[in-house]
Amino acid sequence: MAKRANGEGTIFRRGDGRWAASLSFEQGGRKSFYGQTREEVAKKLTAALKTRQDGLPIVGERQTVAQYLASWLESVEHSLRPRTYQRYEQYVRIQAIPNIGRIQLARLTPQHLQTMYAKCLESGLSSTSVAHLHAVLHRALKQATQWGLVARNVATLVTPPRIRRQEMQALSPEQVRLLLETARGNRLEALYVLAVTTGMRHGELLALRWSDVDLDKGLLRIRATLQRSGENFILSEPKTGRSRRQVELTEVAVAALNRHRSAQAEERLQAVAWEDNDIVFANQVGRPLDQGHLLRRSFYPLLAEAGLSRCRFHDLRHTAATLMLAEGIHPKIVSEMLGHSNIAITLDLYSHVTPTMQKQATAAMDAILTA
Repeated sequence: MAKRANGEGTIFRRGDGRWAASLSFEQGGRKSFYGQTREEVAKKLTAALKTRQDGLPIVGERQTVAQYLASWLESVEHSLRPRTYQRYEQYVRIQAIPNIGRIQLARLTPQHLQTMYAKCLESGLSSTSVAHLHAVLHRALKQATQWGLVARNVATLVTPPRIRRQEMQALSPEQVRLLLETARGNRLEALYVLAVTTGMRHGELLALRWSDVDLDKGLLRIRATLQRSGENFILSEPKTGRSRRQVELTEVAVAALNRHRSAQAEERLQAVAWEDNDIVFANQVGRPLDQGHLLRRSFYPLLAEAGLSRCRFHDLRHTAATLMLAEGIHPKIVSEMLGHSNIAITLDLYSHVTPTMQKQATAAMDAILTA
């Protein structure tokens, strides 16, 4: 038998009777694999060679879950949106590693995951967060099976907790008017007007550029969302393909944006240094607004000034959808304005509004049939 070339790996029988394979690297170092039969070791060596050929990291059998998750995060970082990667990293660092990090990857069982999920729920973590943790681990362990590091994805054998949907808060028409009256003259008045009239997402509002706004035609185009990456902000692709959309503006929104553009022009003239990023809702020097600062320094104080209970900024999006549906706007139109991937999402989220719409529909049918 011809001798294997350097880097192809070797298979041999140890003195204790077990079989072993050794794989060397051009940059130095070796990886070893062990088994009870030659066939078992040969399969592991073949998987490792394919992994290296695919440009993926090769790891040893004794690798821990913590070590694997660290290498997996590194491998997927550049394929994820910054905010998504940050959430993945947080779930791994805060929940997964403290609970299952020391376990050898090859010895991880469904019971380990089920026990961890129960502990997370007992500690106060929401069912939604635990379900997201499960999704992250499922994806990571699926990759581990594809890399030949484990024989099966144990996350597929675990039932995550059922997500308890958080109750949605939508402002009434009277509360919306009060909020906007209180915001009149506020530096970010136009932002709140857009939020409750278009249902734009938080990140979409903060990523909006003047080049995407046509006040003469009364419309805007949503092409990006603001994402934070460390200390920096980047404009990334919207959440889904349907999130890239064109939205018609109300006269109230057009008027507010016109006032905002004039006020921003004055700020720009008075600023010592202005960064020309074309951002509609920029800070005092032209940079994107920090989402946390917006909530703490503007939104929550505005709610308090208006005498309204504190709610999430995202509830302004729910408010826009609820008001439109309650006024009989077709769900398909509302779905398109919100940027939902399909109308089923809209109908599911706002099913509490549909009874009113059904009453309107039956009343219309009665009017037609009894005319």
